[in-house]
Amino acid sequence: MGIALGALGVMLCLMGLFPGVTGAQPTVGIGLVQVVMVLFGYTLLILGALTYLKFTFYLEVPSTLVQQIGIRLALTGILFAALAGLADIFGFGTHVRDDVADIFFGQLQLIGILASFGLSSMGVLVYVLAGAPLARHAPVEALSDRISGVDDTSEILLPEFDP
Repeated sequence: MGIALGALGVMLCLMGLFPGVTGAQPTVGIGLVQVVMVLFGYTLLILGALTYLKFTFYLEVPSTLVQQIGIRLALTGILFAALAGLADIFGFGTHVRDDVADIFFGQLQLIGILASFGLSSMGVLVYVLAGAPLARHAPVEALSDRISGVDDTSEILLPEFDP
């Protein structure tokens, strides 16, 4: 499911960046639909990556505090990218739409989107690298013990209790 979400996100992001791929006539500049497509595609890509990582590496392991910070960092980056990309639409950008002028996608918006994409990518890296170290190796060790027939429970010594 995570790979499918990520692949769909990449396709939507590329369709937003290069609308000629879909057969639409490219126009001068970048429009609202293109910005929304890029943002939605990147959102699906990040959510797909987080889903894939959770269900591949940390399925039955509770998230650590640092992993939860990584998730929030990724989602905050997506939110900041949406705010930067749609700043003129929301009315707090430098080129607010009026009767005479149309929306202009400027350099500050581009820098804001790229920096926010970097922030959300950093959040995914924090999530995957900050997982419980035993969670990454426990299934492999347990599988090798089952294959070799080793039973480690016989070596556990309990303290003796004398009432």
